[in-house]
Order: sequence, then C-alpha cells, then structure tokens
Amino acid sequence: MKVSAWAEMTGQPMGNMLTPAEKRRFLGIVAGFHAAHVLVIGDFILDQFVWGSVSRISPEAPVPVVDVKRESYMPGGSLNVAHNIRSLSGKAYPCGVVGRDLYGRMLLKAIRQQGIETGGIVYDPTRPTTLKTRVIAHSQQMVRFDRERTGDVSRSNLDKILKFVKQKIREIDVVILEDYGKGVMQPFLLREVVKLCKKLKKPVLVDPKEKHFDYYTGVTCITPNRKEAYGGYERMVGYRRKMPDLEQVGWALIKKLRLGSVLITLGEDGMALFERGGKITKVPTAAREVYDVSGAGDTVIATLALSLAAGARMQEAAKIANMAAGIVVGKLGTATASPAELREAIRQA
Repeated sequence: MKVSAWAEMTGQPMGNMLTPAEKRRFLGIVAGFHAAHVLVIGDFILDQFVWGSVSRISPEAPVPVVDVKRESYMPGGSLNVAHNIRSLSGKAYPCGVVGRDLYGRMLLKAIRQQGIETGGIVYDPTRPTTLKTRVIAHSQQMVRFDRERTGDVSRSNLDKILKFVKQKIREIDVVILEDYGKGVMQPFLLREVVKLCKKLKKPVLVDPKEKHFDYYTGVTCITPNRKEAYGGYERMVGYRRKMPDLEQVGWALIKKLRLGSVLITLGEDGMALFERGGKITKVPTAAREVYDVSGAGDTVIATLALSLAAGARMQEAAKIANMAAGIVVGKLGTATASPAELREAIRQA
C-alpha cells in the first residue's frame, strides 16, 4: 500500500513533525531508558562479516573474486536485540541456547565485552552455535551462508530457560520473545512465559516468525514486517477470493490472536500501529538514507520495549522506535543507535 493511499484511508498526516511538547515528552522517555530492565528470550546467532573488495571475475565461474581485507564478529539474533538495548543504556537479560564449540565461546566473549548479562545462557553440547557469514565488498553484500541446526531445542533446555525466566521476572519491566525459527520458540515455552507475565502484569512483545503466528496468542504486541504480517494472516485465515488490504490484516491478527496491538513495519512506508479498540496510527519513515536494513527489526522491538518500560504509551513507543530504526538503516552492517543519536533525531523530527 502506498503512503498516499494509507494516509487517505486513515486520515494520518504525512509529515513526521513533533510539537515542542511531544519532543519534551519523548526526550523524557529516552532519559528513562537507563532504568529499564528487559528480558530477551530467543534464538542466539553469531554474525560473521567478511569485508573485502572486488576487482575481477573468477576464471573458474562467472562470479566475483573477493579480496578479503578483514573479518568481524557480532552477536546476532536475539542477542542483537540485547545489544540494541544495551547501546541505548538499558539493562538486557538475554536467555537462549548456544553450543559448546568455538563459535559459542566467541559469542560469549562478545556478549561480555558489550557488558550484557550472561546468566541466561544455556549450553547444549549436541547443537552447533548458529553462524551466519556475510561477505561484503564495496558496501554491497555479495553472499550469505548459514551454518546451523534448526530443530527444536530439547525440553530439558526449555526447562532451564523457564527456570531463568522465573528467577528474573520480578526484576524486569518488559519481556521480548525473539523468534528466528532456530528451535527455541515452542508452544510450551510461550504458554508458560505469557501466563507468568500476565500474572505479574509484564508486557510481552514478539518479533514473530511467519510459521509460528499461532504460538503468540495473548501477547501484548507483535512486530512483523509487511511480508510476515501477510504470511501470518494467510496461515491463520487464508486468502479467500482476493488478497486483503493492510487494514484487514492488522485487525484480523488482533482478533485471531487476542493481541493488545500489532506494529507492522513497512520499510520505506514507515510503520502501521493497530491497537485493540479500533485505533490505527501511521508512522512515516524517519530514515533519510538507507544503506542496510540488517537488524532494523531488532532495533524497533528493543526501542519499543525500552520506551514502554520508561512509561511511554504504545503510540509514543512506536514513534520513538521508528526514529531509532531510521538511524540504524543509515549505517552499514548490523548496527545500533545510541541515546545521543536518538535524542538528536527527536530534536530534528
């Protein structure tokens, strides 16, 4: 759906302007990030970046030859969400599974270097640590290859995750469930976590996987991109005679899953927030230049959680998250935003 058509349908303004009062309010919310405690449950991934340049085509096959200059490693998957939280001055408690291997040790070292809590890490000697390798030349990703096992994590390891959740739940403000489809997000775990959070009135946010939409019943908010939202809708409802519009998708997901809200990220078209009770908010994109969208969804859900923990309403949290995403897509590679950058984006909005 084009921005103009969306604006006409919803009556939302096209600009991304904030009033002085809104700027003061948003700056106050960001100032509260340092006191926020967020539990992040999900799939752990180690991201490897191979950086180089290309000056010729291989004589063996019609493919570019990358002259490797350097390599770097970053915690990915749900750990990138934790990294975003930490970069924005919040406290993150990641919980997930790694293998007892070289990449698992590298992942643990990287987490500690970022000052992130490691008590929620569960080790599984039978599973390899997921590794995603991206080859980048001249600011362009050439290829990605993955080394992983995506079968379900064992019940005993899920019990260890749940034990950590029960230990930490009273200390935290918001729970994030980060579903990368690598085996952690299973119905048993989600049911127990959501039940516990409802009892203690803790918001639960989910970065979803298309094939798992029926797992997320009763959570506070899910944050799919456009493709995931339509894919989840199709799995749950089906496209009867024609493809539904975005509004139908948003309301159907809220009704079917009994959600408090759905925040659909729309790339260059910004975001659409659907809230139970009939309210739709269109958030225009805050990005000025887009170099790389890697990890932008992680930034969105991390900032959304921090904003809610700092007292923001859902609509305010979505707008602040949109500004944070606008910062990271202007950087190359899996990036994060800082509090100073976010404050400046609010002042310039």
